[in-house]
Amino acid sequence: MGGIAFPAWLGRLQPGGDVTLAVGVALLLAVLVVPLPTLLLDAGLALSITVSVLVLMVALFLRSPLEFTAFPQLLLLTTLLRLALNVATTRTILSHGHEGPEAAGHVVAAFGGFLMGGDVMVGMIVFAILLIVNFMVVTKGSGRIAEVAARFSLDAMPGKQMAIDADLSAGIIDEAEARRRRGELEQESAFHGAMDGAAKFVRGDAIAGLIVTVVNLLGGLGIGVLRHGMPIGEAATTFATLTVGDGLISQIPALLISVAAGIVVTKGSGRERADEVMGRQLGGGWKPMALASGAAGFLALMPGMPLAPFLALAAGGGALAWNRREAERRAAEAPPPPPPPPGEPPVAEALRLDLLRLELGYGLLSLAAGEAPRLTEQIRSLRRTMASEMGFVLPSVRIQDNLELPPDEYVLRVKEIEAARGRLRPPLHLAIDPSGQVPAMPGERTNEPTFGLPALWIEEALRDEALARGCTVVDCAGVLATHLTETVRDNMPELLSFAETQKLLDELPTEHKKLVADVIPAQIGLGALQRVLQALLAERVSIRDLPTILEGVQEAVSGGARGMGAILAAVRARLARQLSEAARGPQGYVPLVPLSAEWELAFAESLTGPPEERQLAMAPSRLQEFMQRVREVLDSAAGEAPVLVCSAGIRAHVRAIVERFRPSTTVLSQTEIHPRCRIRTVATV
Repeated sequence: MGGIAFPAWLGRLQPGGDVTLAVGVALLLAVLVVPLPTLLLDAGLALSITVSVLVLMVALFLRSPLEFTAFPQLLLLTTLLRLALNVATTRTILSHGHEGPEAAGHVVAAFGGFLMGGDVMVGMIVFAILLIVNFMVVTKGSGRIAEVAARFSLDAMPGKQMAIDADLSAGIIDEAEARRRRGELEQESAFHGAMDGAAKFVRGDAIAGLIVTVVNLLGGLGIGVLRHGMPIGEAATTFATLTVGDGLISQIPALLISVAAGIVVTKGSGRERADEVMGRQLGGGWKPMALASGAAGFLALMPGMPLAPFLALAAGGGALAWNRREAERRAAEAPPPPPPPPGEPPVAEALRLDLLRLELGYGLLSLAAGEAPRLTEQIRSLRRTMASEMGFVLPSVRIQDNLELPPDEYVLRVKEIEAARGRLRPPLHLAIDPSGQVPAMPGERTNEPTFGLPALWIEEALRDEALARGCTVVDCAGVLATHLTETVRDNMPELLSFAETQKLLDELPTEHKKLVADVIPAQIGLGALQRVLQALLAERVSIRDLPTILEGVQEAVSGGARGMGAILAAVRARLARQLSEAARGPQGYVPLVPLSAEWELAFAESLTGPPEERQLAMAPSRLQEFMQRVREVLDSAAGEAPVLVCSAGIRAHVRAIVERFRPSTTVLSQTEIHPRCRIRTVATV
């Protein structure tokens, strides 16, 4: 037996369906122009009250405003429903009001008769009070809160978006989580903006309710007296009852919806319901509850005050305060819960590198612990010194013990690779003779771990005698700090990471932010700037004057330089005053050792490759001859720290050769010597 075929759209007529919503909105608009029988009018008014109660209950149980993103649309639709019903009841009152209180339906009659208590003036006053409360208190406050929330939400959006991008770049969240957070951010902004506009619906609804009430009252009196010949007293009573009943039946749902809107817009950013928040915060402590109970008991004893209600409140509040106090006492006396078992550290922890790590044998742990940890104090001093002298912020040094080391040994590691090692003998002191000889004193002979100079471990009692002989006396913590300082200076390029370079730029003063924005990333990337700074640090050139370095980069790139060598040469030329001052000797001048024209020509002819990446291709025998000649000249300059000078085109290549056998020798080009610097030529290669 074949069934009856229904249209497909009929199956979509269910709560929440798109066809149901469209049909409902169409019916609302139709009510504005089509008269309704009293039965449908009663059903519509009952629906309005029920929906308003439902919306209020949903708002009360919200954990977050974003859980009710449909509220602005519901606000519009419920307002439209009440206005449509107002129009329908107005039409019915004016058309059939002369027939009696039941002319506009049973709901209007019930509100007009029961809630008014049979007194028209009482009903009108109650209606006016409800209208004022809704319009002046709830609606106005909700609208202001929605306006401020929308403004703050829009102002905070760029910062929240940047925070999401920063977490994504740092690897804290993945792309899917970032998309979800951006979606929540967009929903939050759209919700607060919609609530700001939807609050105007409620305010307009209150104004419309007042106008409709005045029209019903005046129009009903006119129609009843002039058209139907009713006595003015009877007409006033009949139409006032219907009008006030209609006003109450519309204002009560409007008040419920306004309260729901206020609850939604005042909901904070927490994830708790209103009852949970208020219960936890009002009943969280016993002292406020006890004081409130005491105040109620005091009022109960005052003459003329009703005893029963205040006494009941005092007893109830006192019982709650006592229970809360006992619960807090039991919680304080209860033994603490056992600590959770230690979980396995995440795998990502094993991937982290310690940029600087100092490992101590167990005999040296007293240097970094105890009442006066000299070592940690000197490391803090080293960080300040490196920042002021080199413009380089030293990473934190991790100090740990290593039972595999001999008791008196230590190891310095850079990125967990051994960079230096030494031996200390606490509580002895290290005495070093500036002449390079072993001090003629009793003690244990050794070599100073930093520079390998002959030295002597002596007792504390011999310290004054060693100082009198002109020796340098250093305790074990000072020896270790000196070794750490030189190790850091030798490895500064590796310690200057990409993140540290960005941090240096971020910490520049405000007046240099425009320069940073013009140079990076428009003219040079952050990674390329990092390599420039690393090249400067490799030759122990301070990068503290970072604005001048950026100006040199800008000048080089604007002049067409593309290779790292050309950019670095322009930066060093900008730092000529700083380089010349660093090379100035104690006599007040810069001792120079220039290359001869022969060697200048030999280097220039040995360069091959494109201009941006020139390579040195000199015969090994010729290189050996050059190294031997430079060593002889520099060794002959006794008491001086001469600077090797050459042309700018070959400076980097000469420096790469000299670094292998005399790393402390400074190599400058003619453009890197400041014009006003005092110079003196002490020899020629």
